[in-house]
Amino acid sequence: MRLELRLSELVNMKKHSARVAPLSACNSPVLTLTKVRGEDRPRENVVCNADGQAMVGGAGVESGAGRQRFHCCVRVTAVQVRKAIWGVAMVMCVCSSWAGSTQLAKLTFKQYDAPFTLTWFTTTWNCLFFPLYYIGYLCKSPERQTPKQRFRECCRFFGDDGLTAKVFFTKVAPFGLLWIMTNYLYLQALRKINSTDVSALFCCNKAFVFLLSWIVLRDRFMGVRIVAAILAIAGIVMLTYADGFHSHSVIGITHVVASASASALYKVLFKLVLGSAKFGEAALFLTIVGGANFVFMSFVPVILYFTHVEYFTSLVDLPWAYLCGVAGLLLAFNILVNFGIAITYPTLISLGIVLSVPVNAVVDLYTCDIHFNTVRLIAVFIICLGFLMLLLPEDWDQCLIELSTKLRKREQPVEPAETGTSSGLNWTRRARTSMSTFSH
Repeated sequence: MRLELRLSELVNMKKHSARVAPLSACNSPVLTLTKVRGEDRPRENVVCNADGQAMVGGAGVESGAGRQRFHCCVRVTAVQVRKAIWGVAMVMCVCSSWAGSTQLAKLTFKQYDAPFTLTWFTTTWNCLFFPLYYIGYLCKSPERQTPKQRFRECCRFFGDDGLTAKVFFTKVAPFGLLWIMTNYLYLQALRKINSTDVSALFCCNKAFVFLLSWIVLRDRFMGVRIVAAILAIAGIVMLTYADGFHSHSVIGITHVVASASASALYKVLFKLVLGSAKFGEAALFLTIVGGANFVFMSFVPVILYFTHVEYFTSLVDLPWAYLCGVAGLLLAFNILVNFGIAITYPTLISLGIVLSVPVNAVVDLYTCDIHFNTVRLIAVFIICLGFLMLLLPEDWDQCLIELSTKLRKREQPVEPAETGTSSGLNWTRRARTSMSTFSH
């Protein structure tokens, strides 16, 4: 009687732990629901069956749980495969939009040499962010808020009072200036050096983001990222040496490094001042940046026109196809970078940026006079390697240890049949010994 009570208590404890353990060990709702349901039904067979059938019920539990784990793994794998497929498409789109905007800007300067006017024109296109987001919101969300309601809700990102004049001049205007500075210095660098060097050097902004985050935001120190930052700095020096430290190339490299630094400062200060933003809030913020650029910075191209710094004969003679192409590609690039995380992994989006370097190199090889000497190739490779090292997660070393441990466990042979046989033999030997003792 006591044995039956102990057995029923043990079964109830296992049943309770089967419901609680998956909830605490698994964060995915699909895994949690599948595993709990899969272990609830077979456990009841163990309680209802007799002692002799409990082992059969346990085998049914293991097989049922194994089937549910298999279905669960299939579901997770399908989700991961879908995100990976979207990621490949995102990599191609990010790479083509970034490389295409760089090459088109280079072509624009051959007909209309006006980097600030081009910066002002492309930044004004940011006004389309929130309207495009609202169209996507109407297509995906079951709620139907008016544009005014959605605008007010997204304005809560700036505080309880919403978007006030004080908030605009303290939290929006500085980022707008950094945005314009980043793009203007990048375009100035394209006037001095080739597109390959510019796109490679701009990848150093990832290293600058890490250094600033470590200093300002007190982020976790990682040795591999320090090595990546050193590689980025070494690549900058080698690219400068590749052209023989001529004043023309040094000015261009200085411009693109300053552009990468401004981009890193923009990202770190955004995290420090505003924190993280949702999709609608980010779209609203970039729209306000574009609108403020149009309202407050339109006088600068006018001044540059009348002073003949960025002069054009007539509006008809402007290369509107190139201007709109650069603006459209930059808008697409910013949309993909800011909102692509909704459908794929952020690492794949960053990978599209570094892949634009070889794309620009191939285009430069056939369109302009560029000499890929050994020093330039090594410098570009070092900068791209440092960029890829910065994409490693914070616990990459622990992931490697766990992966090596799992591989070792798979290589070790498992022989359950022999173990059962040996235990059976021991049991029969013990039985014979007890029988002989009893007979004596």
